[in-house]
Amino acid sequence: MSDKLTIKNETAALDRKDRGFYDSLTEDEVKKFNPYLMLRYSASVTGSADMQAWYLRATNERVNVNFFDVSTAKHKKLQWLLCTTASPDAGIQTHYWLAGKKVESNFKTLKFLATMYPGLKDDELKLLASTNSKQDIRDLARKHGWDEKRIKADL
Repeated sequence: MSDKLTIKNETAALDRKDRGFYDSLTEDEVKKFNPYLMLRYSASVTGSADMQAWYLRATNERVNVNFFDVSTAKHKKLQWLLCTTASPDAGIQTHYWLAGKKVESNFKTLKFLATMYPGLKDDELKLLASTNSKQDIRDLARKHGWDEKRIKADL
């Protein structure tokens, strides 16, 4: 890997609002460069609460919105430029990976919800499963006439 393509160097370029950083990459580096990583790292910094709030808010308002509507294959530079707008240009910050919320989906629960709500898409079913407890799902099954034996076997 190129020395230029390390998270430390990339986030430093982001903090400096180095809009020429992407253009300075070689052809091989451009292929390896991942704007999504910059999106994830740009949203989180250590330091003052004000600085943390700034990066999170600016990333959400300027970068997150429609990020995936812009093709990464064709517009990596544009995505990089969007990421640089999140920086308040207040010096180099220490960025860290902000992991997404891990959603554990039970296949049986999703299957049950799909039968209860056939019009919902997969992501909507997963959201429904993640926002309801197991007890809520069991109560729903009871309301639809499922007996305890069936609930135990199928949920």
